[in-house]
Amino acid sequence: MLALLAALPSPPDNAISIGPLELRAYGLFIAIGAIVAVGIARRRWASLTGSDSDAIGDVAVWAIPAGFVGARLYHVITDWHRFEDAPLDAFKVWEGGLGIPGAILLGAIVGVAVARRKGYDVPLLMDAVAPALPVAQAIGRLGNWFNQELFGRPTDLPWGLEIDPGRRPEGYESVETFHPTFLYEALWNLALAAFLVVVGRRKVLRPGQLFVLYVGGYALGRLWVEALRIDTATRIAGVRVNLWVSGLTIVAAALWFLWWQRRPADDAAGESQDTDTGASKNPR
Repeated sequence: MLALLAALPSPPDNAISIGPLELRAYGLFIAIGAIVAVGIARRRWASLTGSDSDAIGDVAVWAIPAGFVGARLYHVITDWHRFEDAPLDAFKVWEGGLGIPGAILLGAIVGVAVARRKGYDVPLLMDAVAPALPVAQAIGRLGNWFNQELFGRPTDLPWGLEIDPGRRPEGYESVETFHPTFLYEALWNLALAAFLVVVGRRKVLRPGQLFVLYVGGYALGRLWVEALRIDTATRIAGVRVNLWVSGLTIVAAALWFLWWQRRPADDAAGESQDTDTGASKNPR
């Protein structure tokens, strides 16, 4: 099949028409990803806790907007040079520009805060959402395809991505096909989600560790995908800032995982308030 594939075409437009409506593909796929993730997490929460409480919905209504804000802030901060001359462009989210590390960080902070406030079992909730998040990210990456962005180095592989001349970076005007790094990351995320489900079913980890595996696993995939990209990026000591963030995240996740594994059993159990219901006995 690959022998018959000359190249992977890019969509002609970054919008999708549904009747009289014209929707930006970037935002549409992010929304679809969020909806799918909430559905997956809800089923996992019910399976892990035996509870019919809508903990996922209660947390998602706050964590998803926080993640969106965090993603945009991360992009603006790490690519500040793009907004120096036109600061109002920072609000043009439909044109692309969301940083997943920022989404994970702020979304997790707000999500944990809300879960604690409502008395839900935080480690179990983290494990419930762990495989759902990379699925959402994989779906969201399709928006980058429609925007013809976040592609990698030139390639003549059968699955090389065709990029319109006006979208090609300076110095690559004569190159027609590039590595579809958005697709590589999407496939990595789907594989990561499957891996997390399998590991979770083996019951070998403490509550909360599956989420740590997600964070480290995503950062590992982002590390090699980021190394292929050629788009303009802020650099520190000549290295793309996202490579620094990914590398440091892998180290932090590994240390976090080991610390969690070596915690006394009583301390770890204290984090789970009621594993039968997934919530405290006096939820607020």
